Amino acid sequence: MALDDTLSNCLPDDLPEDLLPAFSRHEPFALLLSDLQAKGWSIQDDFFSAAFTDKLMAEVQAIQSENMLQAGVGRKQSHQLDLSARRDYIKWIDPINDTCKTFLDEMEALRIVLNRQLFLGLFDFEAHFARYEDGAFYEKHLDAFKGQSNRILSTVLYLNDDWRETDGGELIIYDEYDEEVELGRFLPKKGRLAVFLSECFPHEVNVAKRTRHSIAGWFRVNNTTAKELDPGQ
Repeated sequence: MALDDTLSNCLPDDLPEDLLPAFSRHEPFALLLSDLQAKGWSIQDDFFSAAFTDKLMAEVQAIQSENMLQAGVGRKQSHQLDLSARRDYIKWIDPINDTCKTFLDEMEALRIVLNRQLFLGLFDFEAHFARYEDGAFYEKHLDAFKGQSNRILSTVLYLNDDWRETDGGELIIYDEYDEEVELGRFLPKKGRLAVFLSECFPHEVNVAKRTRHSIAGWFRVNNTTAKELDPGQ
């Protein structure tokens, strides 16, 4: 099946025009798939429309700091706060309004296409808004450890307008086989989407020098068994 046909079959029919994300167009989506096949990571600018990105930014800006959680490290029983490792605040995204629902619906469409094209067996997607205040960072880490997590693909969508190099907050992606080798440094430019294999690429967030907003997400497989439930978040 052609990529354009696959996309047209996956995108919602009733999506309002002003919320239509950029991956409904052929080129950025094709480049993402090509990158993932070739090297396991991809950076795509303007992946979502400016209008839709603005709506997401307004959504996270409206969240009062006291309603966000101090992010921790580790998952399930090993989860704990560690301000020496990361200092961002998060709020998990639920389909509570049109903007959040549209974002989750479109990432669901992306999940279906990724499965059809790359045979990844992705089961679902979870995401949270992230806020890095001035001075916040996230040290080098992996989003998943081989054989120990259900996270397969990590995604980060950046929301800030007019981000400058002097504002810091860059995403740094390191080599899969030598974590001292940088593959690239990427400013959190509005509309930029980063996608990478969760258990392969160490990455970090440099110290932000102004408030930085993004959406971090993960495409997951289902590790539920007869003996153990595989919860999200």
